[in-house]
Amino acid sequence: MPILRINATDTGPRLHGAGYRLQPVLQDLAQGTGPVIVMVHGFKFAPGADDDCPHRHILSLTPAVACWKAQSWPAGLGFGRGAHDEGLGIAFGWQGTGTIWQAYRRAAQAGEALAEVIATLRHHAPDRPIHAIAHSMGARVVLSALTHLPAHSVNRMLLLGGAEYHSTALAAMTTPAGRSAELINVTSRENDLYDFLLERLVARPERGDTTLGAKAPGTCNTLTLQLDDPATLMTFARRGVQVAPPERRVCHWSFYLRDGAFGLYSALLRDAHAFPLGALQAMLPETPSRRWSRLFALPDLALPLPLAGKAPS
Repeated sequence: MPILRINATDTGPRLHGAGYRLQPVLQDLAQGTGPVIVMVHGFKFAPGADDDCPHRHILSLTPAVACWKAQSWPAGLGFGRGAHDEGLGIAFGWQGTGTIWQAYRRAAQAGEALAEVIATLRHHAPDRPIHAIAHSMGARVVLSALTHLPAHSVNRMLLLGGAEYHSTALAAMTTPAGRSAELINVTSRENDLYDFLLERLVARPERGDTTLGAKAPGTCNTLTLQLDDPATLMTFARRGVQVAPPERRVCHWSFYLRDGAFGLYSALLRDAHAFPLGALQAMLPETPSRRWSRLFALPDLALPLPLAGKAPS
């Protein structure tokens, strides 16, 4: 069973579509080998919600939904291949439907359920790496979980276009669990419009606060990885990880739809020793490019060559 489907409910974490208890299942699966990778969806998904159920969509090994965004996260991260060390994937669902304000509130509550799952896994597998990857408002779920966990609960987190504020993320990263984890804040100027809308719709915890797309927590154990930055993509290409350049000026889903993106995420999680955070911090740009720099960039034009008689040799 490479993928375990778990949902946040009003009574804590529960197995998706099953009536038996979660604890014995986690205890049994925690004894395996390979990393544990927790996958958390974002806004507009909810377990059991037909075509919006994440377990039929992006968190399924074989998505059953006919949607252009239904790309399997588990398959992209290397699950389902039958390898003895592929590890355990946790497909974590929560109620992300309704208004943005309802989902934002529930995301924090879902973090408590996720913390319970991680704490159980860590108890039964103290030496096994436990990583997390989340998109959009799923980042708030993961960061909320940190505030309910002790140190050394999570190893590395990848937050893709995180729909959360800098101050909230900073508070999470200064908890015991946050200080002992690594955070890779994956951004893209393609997501600027969505960051801007969140800042206009959801009350800022602090005056002048911005989303993670504009400002990461800035602690020594965090890194911003701008997925549409040519220099960043070239750096990974030199290390054998090819990610296609962006094709759109605005896109919220290119974080996981872009060719090669999951190859990068899989390498960062499964081969974390080959991509230590300190080395990544030294290789990648310290600060992301300015907001709106992609949306309002001039188009690339093929200019004619100068006349041969006037051109320098």
